[in-house]
Amino acid sequence: MKMVKQFLKFVVVGFINTIIDFGLLNILMFMTKIYSGPFYAFFKGISFMIANLNSYFLNKSWTFQKGKNFRFSEFSKFFSFSLIGLFLNVLTAYFLVNIQPPFNLSPLVWANFSAFGATIITTFFNFFSYRYFVFKS
Repeated sequence: MKMVKQFLKFVVVGFINTIIDFGLLNILMFMTKIYSGPFYAFFKGISFMIANLNSYFLNKSWTFQKGKNFRFSEFSKFFSFSLIGLFLNVLTAYFLVNIQPPFNLSPLVWANFSAFGATIITTFFNFFSYRYFVFKS
C-alpha cells in the first residue's frame, strides 16, 4: 500500500513537472517556430531538465518523505538517474516526432503528442529508480 501511495504522489509531482516541461517546450517552440529536428531535441532537453530540478525537491520532501535538507550524494544519484531518464525521454520524443504524423495532425500537436509519449515511458523508469536507488529507506 505504501508503494501505491508513493506512486500516486509521484504522479501528482509528475503532473506538475509535466506542466513545467510542456510549458517551457511550447514557449521555446512558439518563440522559434521550430517543431522538429535537432533543435526540438535541444528544447526538449532544456525543458525536461528544469522540470527535473523541481522534481528532486518535491519528490524528496513529499513523495518519499526524506526531509527537505539538500544532500549532495543523494542529489548526485538523483541527477545520474535523471540523466538516464533525460536520454530516454529525449530519444523517445525525438523518435516519435520524426515519424509522419497520423491523421494529418499539425506539427505542433504531433510534437506535443511525442513529448507526452516520452513522458509516460520515463515516468515508470524514474519512479522505480528514485524509489529503489535514490530515496530508499
